This record gives sequence, structure tokens and C-alpha cells, in this order.
Amino acid sequence: MLEKLNRKIGKYAIPGLMKYVVIVYAVGFIVHQINPYFYETWLMLDIDKLLHGQVWRLVTFLIQPIEDNFLFLAIMLYVYYSIGTTLERVWGTFFFNFYYFMGVIFNILAVVVIYLIMYFKYGFGYSFPVPLEYLNLSMLLAFALTFPEARFYLMFLIPFKAKYLIFLYLGLMAYTVYNAFSINIDAGICVLVAVLAAMANFLIYFLMSKKHLHPANIKRRMQFKQATRPDVQMGYSSTVDGGHKVITRHKCAVCGRTELDGENMQFRFCSKCNGNYEYCQDHLFTHTHIE
Repeated sequence: MLEKLNRKIGKYAIPGLMKYVVIVYAVGFIVHQINPYFYETWLMLDIDKLLHGQVWRLVTFLIQPIEDNFLFLAIMLYVYYSIGTTLERVWGTFFFNFYYFMGVIFNILAVVVIYLIMYFKYGFGYSFPVPLEYLNLSMLLAFALTFPEARFYLMFLIPFKAKYLIFLYLGLMAYTVYNAFSINIDAGICVLVAVLAAMANFLIYFLMSKKHLHPANIKRRMQFKQATRPDVQMGYSSTVDGGHKVITRHKCAVCGRTELDGENMQFRFCSKCNGNYEYCQDHLFTHTHIE
């Protein structure tokens, strides 16, 4: 499904999305330092004010201060930027855009659900500012599932594999919900809805893109990108007019054509073939899959 969406609207995806996300978070920090009440008064996702015409809140709620301490903010932004750009490079721009913006939509839905719960419970709604922290942490979870063997350093000293972030994430979320319910039931409900929204974003995305995110396909895409870098002098040996041999980067596994056979030639790897088989545009969808 996501592959079809990518072919239709992938050209509208934002390259380097995390760069803009980090800038937005930095702006939120600056705004909070200048006026701690400005975000809550004018920018946060307040359903009552949204219903009264302040539609800009559907976007400006992203300028949410995620940290008060500048040092901690710098570390968090560096981690989020590194993880986000890595996921975009491996998944593809469209797929990472889809994951992040779907998380934003689930964040909005969580605020609406909490508002409705409080409205039916007390007769008036309450717009709980769902922290973007849950969306950011879901990126850590996505990274851990995509690169389970990647190595992290806790406190920059203690090494551990990314797959253990899954257990750390689940434990942290469970503790967060438990701690909120220990305060009062309303706080517990708010945090529970926020956590479930972030986890729903993660689960739905990975179910929709199971094939695209298969480890074998990820490895194949990374090898393709490595092989097509301008500075990588490797490829196929082809004979051109005059009997001269040249090195080409692409070669169709069916007809043997390369990029030398036409400036508009396009080549793609087939995700259904067992191996790194590349095909031209005429045979990508018509060849017999190699098992």
C-alpha cells in the first residue's frame, strides 16, 4: 500500500525532514525562554479555541518546548536528528515523511480523544497537551526494529545493542502510565491515550510497510545506493563500439542493456527476486522472478 502511495505522491515528500523538525523544536525552546505562557496561550492544540476559529493551532502546536535545559535539549536534538536522518536514508524520503506525519496526526487524535473523554465525564472538555516526546521516542523504537544490531552508548560509555531499546521503551512507557495513574485517574487516562497513540502510529506503519522494511530489502537498497555513488568505481564490464570495454553501474539481468544504451534508461532492483538482480524499465514488471 505504501509503495503505491509512494509512486503517486512520493514527489511531494520533504527531503531532510528532520532538519526542519529540529529547527521547530529549537524555536519552541526560544519562545518558551522569552515567554513561558505564549505557547499555551496562542500555539498549543486547544480544542475549544480551535472550534472558535483558531485553526493555526493544528500546525503551531508543533512548536512545543520539549526541554527547558539547553544542554539536554542539544543532546536530544542531536539524537533525534541522527536517528531521523538515518531512517530517512534507509527507508526513503516518502516513507519517513509518512511515519512522522502520521505520528503528528495520531498526536492530534489523542488530544481530541482526551477532550471527548473529559467532556462526557465532566460535561466540559479539557485539551491535554500531548507531549511530542512520545512521537520522538517512537522513532527510537522504529530505529531499534530497523537496525536491531546497531550499537548505542548509554551515557556515552556503556555499549548496548539497539534491539534492547525496545524493552527500554516499553518499560519507560509502562512506568510513565503507572506514575500518571498514581497521581490521579484523569492524569492516567491522558497519558495512557497519548502512549497508545504513539504505539498505534508505530504498529500501523510497520504493518503497512512490512514488505518495504524487510531486512533483505533494506540491505538491497543500501547496496544499491552504495553502488550508485559517484565516487564508487565499480560496476559491470561492457563492450562498446570498437571493442573497448567500459565499466557501467547498471545492467539489466534480462536484456543486458546498460545506461550506455540511452540517456533516459532507468534501472531498479526487484524486491521479489532472491538476490541483487537489476532490471531496466522494460523488464522490471515483466520478468520472471528468481527464487
